[in-house]
Amino acid sequence: MSLLAVRDLAIARGGLSVIEGLDFTLAPGEALVLRGPNGAGKTTLLRTLAGLQPPLSGQIDCEPDQIAYAGHSDGLKPALTVAENLNFWSAVFGGSAIGPALAAMNLAELAPRPAHRLSAGQKRRLGLARLMVTGRSIWLLDEPTVSLDTASVALFAAMLRGHLANGGAALVATHIDLGLVEARVLDLSGFRADPGRKAARPAGFNEAFA
Repeated sequence: MSLLAVRDLAIARGGLSVIEGLDFTLAPGEALVLRGPNGAGKTTLLRTLAGLQPPLSGQIDCEPDQIAYAGHSDGLKPALTVAENLNFWSAVFGGSAIGPALAAMNLAELAPRPAHRLSAGQKRRLGLARLMVTGRSIWLLDEPTVSLDTASVALFAAMLRGHLANGGAALVATHIDLGLVEARVLDLSGFRADPGRKAARPAGFNEAFA
């Protein structure tokens, strides 16, 4: 059984096709690491799977309410404390307890601190801890270890392993080795569209602005 299945997917960035003919599946307990040079379409793919932009063509089979996306922004409210930020996201996604998330990313001692007083690395850890309170099974992660030191990368890798062990799945764009020897690698270089070819607008685009 697959949590996510992608068939013959084509996507674009800035009006130009970047990926075409992409096929893969993601099953419970699986992690898939995206590889490819800058501009290969890793972020565009994750944003498309998260529903933030439409594909050009192809099929994406998954339950939309099972996806949690962590992009380059940490998604924090600066005036709220660490605990208040997690409680906010917990309420949005259904009320999961925040204690395990605080512990997983070593944030318990920072729980009463406002987010605007956190370092870049602490903000990133809080943004990643947010994933645990979503209760969602598919994590889409775009360079999740940016601003993290070695110890924090290890915390994140352990959190990710726990998610996989509980039947979750993850699609991760990263340039570093997370130590997930069980993870599969998907190199997007083999799915690059013809450079410079303008993308056809998705079906229904013109009608939406008629």
